[in-house]
Amino acid sequence: MTLTKERKNELIGAYRRGTADTGSAEIQIALLSGRISHLTDHFKKHSKDFASRRGLLMMVSRRRQLLDYLKRVAPQRYLDVIRRLEIRK
Repeated sequence: MTLTKERKNELIGAYRRGTADTGSAEIQIALLSGRISHLTDHFKKHSKDFASRRGLLMMVSRRRQLLDYLKRVAPQRYLDVIRRLEIRK
């Protein structure tokens, strides 16, 4: 199961930069992190689910690209997102 609608709205509310912000890099990173953590828990039970593992690797790659972009454009926002989500650099 993916993120529920309530959890998604909660993440958007926590990471948005303005009242109409629904797709900034911070929000996209937070949503991807939620999905990644969900899939990581899934793999503890289903270790041979290689199709989902490919999706996980694509999500991790996409999150890394967004983090690199944020680091290049706004280093302070990058550090804030890393700290709040507890992601390793």
